[in-house]
Amino acid sequence: MAEFLDKLDSAVRANNSLLCIGLDIDLKKIPISLLNKGDPIFDFNKSIIDSTKDLVCCYKPNIAFYEMYGTYGIEALIKTIEYAGQFVPVILDAKRGDIGHTASAYAKSIFEIFKADATTVNPYLGHDSIQPFLEFKDKGIFVLCLTSNPGAKDFQTLGKDEPLYRTVARKVKDWNVNNNLGLVVGATNPLELKSVRDIVSNMPILIPGIGAQGGNLSDSVRNGVNKKGERAIINASRSVIYASQGEDFTGAARLAARKLKEDINSYRFVG
Repeated sequence: MAEFLDKLDSAVRANNSLLCIGLDIDLKKIPISLLNKGDPIFDFNKSIIDSTKDLVCCYKPNIAFYEMYGTYGIEALIKTIEYAGQFVPVILDAKRGDIGHTASAYAKSIFEIFKADATTVNPYLGHDSIQPFLEFKDKGIFVLCLTSNPGAKDFQTLGKDEPLYRTVARKVKDWNVNNNLGLVVGATNPLELKSVRDIVSNMPILIPGIGAQGGNLSDSVRNGVNKKGERAIINASRSVIYASQGEDFTGAARLAARKLKEDINSYRFVG
């Protein structure tokens, strides 16, 4: 079975793209014609995937946007991951973090039931809360390091000797014995992103916050990539999938994704 990093690198090179599209579903924003069908969430996601699958390196559905629709949302999420995974890796954004036996249950759910290629985890409880995820050696685990929300400054940038996010980056690098760990650093923190890249070398960094959250694209790409111009995953969600809320939504999503991919590539090898 191919390891996550191999899948990611292959998709980046095949599609010449660092773009990740976040599939954050909102039934209030999809075309009315889809709502009249039997499976609107999956039908919407499938249409977005079909129109962008050659432009991306991965997809990232956030589990919360499916859980809120109950069992139907969960079923649609499983179908979405299965379908998208035929083309590129899928990161299930779940931000799990709990004590060992609970973390083990979460890991089995994400990797054996949802069958995601990777997920996001919260490091607040320490190494033993992440260890059950690491045991899935062919899967990717992205650890929250420095997030893009305003409350990040409450804890993540504090510290006597160095800010907490840098301590997290160093710890995660040490824990990366199976070569399947990465970090999450928001695009609203471009200087800090460079600091993290310097610490973790070639480890992958998931970078949300482009688009609706206002992250700076050029700085995020330049500071996020490794020396080969890779291993940065630039995520955009609403600005792509809801580029139009009308019947032309697939074409609008493709245009938005293609422009974003091209903009990202224009910065990849610029010093």
